[in-house]
Order: sequence, then structure tokens, then C-alpha cells
Amino acid sequence: MTQEVHRTSTRVSRHDLSARQAIVAACVAMTAIVLLDLADGRVSLLYSVGFVLIVATVPLSVDIRQLFPTGVLPPVLLVVSLLLICLFDPSAVRVGGLADDASTFARLIAATIDHVATLGIGYALTLAIIVLRIVGAPEQP
Repeated sequence: MTQEVHRTSTRVSRHDLSARQAIVAACVAMTAIVLLDLADGRVSLLYSVGFVLIVATVPLSVDIRQLFPTGVLPPVLLVVSLLLICLFDPSAVRVGGLADDASTFARLIAATIDHVATLGIGYALTLAIIVLRIVGAPEQP
């Protein structure tokens, strides 16, 4: 009976990103998604789908020893991207019951509450991927 050992080859692991590189790439991708989504003048489904895909991809791209920052990324990325939208294009945040003259902070809170399902789905996927990567990691000698 032979034991099969699964190891990540050095050639493959060489392509893992550092946590910093992955977070920068996520921010660049989120900026592109926001700019594309705001072409119609409002935050819509493209923002939500793009956010979920970005935060689910980041833990797949980093070295397994650098997964912690990717677990913290989803809420920070959502709040910062919504804050930037509220600062630069406040009319894009359209939430029922929100006054037209609402402050930036009020718009940010309303937009965050409006996207809580997006955050929940993205965060759940991120954490599930992190757990699967840790559980499936080969034993370190």
C-alpha cells in the first residue's frame, strides 16, 4: 500500500500573491467595478456581484500563511467603497426613505444597510474558502 503525498510544487506556489498584493488587486478590481456600475448613475446589482466575486477570489490567491488579512477584507472593502461613492457621487446611493439632502454619513449608513446581504454572502464565502484552504493544507514538516 503506497501513500500518496500531495504537495504544492514550488513552481505553482511561486505564483501565490502576498496578502498586500492581493488586497491591492482587490481594491483595483473594486474600483473598476464601481466605475462600471456608476455608468448608469446608481449603485446596482453589478456592485453586489462584483464585490462577492472579488472577496471570494482573494483568499484563493494568497499563500496559506497569509490568510488573516483576507478574512478581514470584506467589511472594510464594502464600507470604504461605499464611502467613496457617497463622497464622490452621493446621488448614486438610492435607498428608500433617504432624504435627498442626507449627509454623507447618513448615506453611508443607509448604503451599508442596503448591502448587508451582499456583505453576508461575500463574508460567508470568504470564511468558507479560508477554512477549506486551512483544512486541506498539506502538513508542514
